Order: sequence, then structure tokens, then C-alpha cells
Amino acid sequence: MLTINLKDAKAKFSSMVNEAMNGEVVTITRHGKPVAALVSVDVAEAVRQSMQSKPPGLVHYLKTFPGDSPIGRNPQPSRPVEL
Repeated sequence: MLTINLKDAKAKFSSMVNEAMNGEVVTITRHGKPVAALVSVDVAEAVRQSMQSKPPGLVHYLKTFPGDSPIGRNPQPSRPVEL
């Protein structure tokens, strides 16, 4: 990972873009603190896709459980309830 301050990044922007195109992550700092990163379009798109996809829910997890269903359903009829 390449780290460069903002002033130098402005002066060497085209070479920083070339670095990002070659798969390098360029971290840009301001006053010594990281504030931005320059990455290739492929990496940015992969991050965007991962942020938009929702994690699988409980139903998905249970469907992927090997073997029979881990939770069985009670076949008995419901008990009467007085209201």
C-alpha cells in the first residue's frame, strides 16, 4: 500500500492513477491522517456491490443446514384457548 500526502498527490496525480490501475491502493493523507484512498474501478465496484448486498437471513441459513430440518414442526393440533 502506497501512502502519500495530499500536496504530493496533487503534483503526481497521473502517476497515482497509474498505480491504482495496476492494483495498488494509494492512501492519501492530510496532516498525517489518512483521509482518502485511490483504487481501481474494479475494486471500487466490488466494494459497492458488497455494501449493497444484504446478508442472508435466518431462513437462508436454515435452508443450507445439512440433513433434515433442524427444527421440527409439532404435528399435534393447537390447544383450545378461551377468550
